[in-house]
Amino acid sequence: MNRNELDPDRSPKARFGVRLRTLRDEHGWTQEELAERLGYSGTHISAVENGRRPPTSRFAARADKVLGTGDRLERQGQAMRNPSILEGFPEYVALEVQAVEIRLFELGIIPGLLQTPEYAAAIATGAVRRGAITEQQAEERLALLAKRQASLERSPAPLIYAVLDESCIRRTVGGASVMAAQLDRLTAFAELPSTVLQLAPFDLGERRSFDLPVTLVALANRTHIAYAESSQQGRLERDIRFVQPLLTAYHQLQAEALSQASSVALIEQLRKGSP
Repeated sequence: MNRNELDPDRSPKARFGVRLRTLRDEHGWTQEELAERLGYSGTHISAVENGRRPPTSRFAARADKVLGTGDRLERQGQAMRNPSILEGFPEYVALEVQAVEIRLFELGIIPGLLQTPEYAAAIATGAVRRGAITEQQAEERLALLAKRQASLERSPAPLIYAVLDESCIRRTVGGASVMAAQLDRLTAFAELPSTVLQLAPFDLGERRSFDLPVTLVALANRTHIAYAESSQQGRLERDIRFVQPLLTAYHQLQAEALSQASSVALIEQLRKGSP
């Protein structure tokens, strides 16, 4: 019997489906046998396992009881219904690991790929305290970030161009010691042979090309992709008619921003406590 290959990184529904199938296999049950124990149809089980149908709270709780998993599936289902990762982001991450060039622009916060573990943890902890995400979701978010950062260590490494609004280095996150280490991380990033770091100073004013964060990715086949987020969702854009103007705006931003040398000098001044 042919079995579909499941990719847990495709979506939260896919991750739940992979776990359900794994647990079912460990018990040696067919989909029909599990369905009978749960009070659902075999078609329903198949749809959940293949990520075509989200598990309801009742389904997850019943599966925990039948499979003897405490409340693991129910908690995973709850996290899925209140996701810490925006829609569209997993699809972007799958392309990020294939990128030959990555262009970043960020406001107010250091981009994830450049964050220290302590800085990232402080951001996640803040979200937990506000009730925006659960502790489990925070752990998942940090694990994904570590995985993304590790993927950049491949050979050859992708070229990374990062333009940060000055607010990124002025906003203190996690306290003085965490922020000091984060600034050191930025200067170390700038020294890498495959990176360029620039700051867009406050006095750039209306000459700053973007008012929202944006990420532009180039793949080996020279396809260009844009990814941007709102507070509710992430959007991946592949149509070159919409991506090309963003690329043009990014090049204009790089031309207006401080040089890498001047950017590093400003970071070092801030690191030493100079205004």
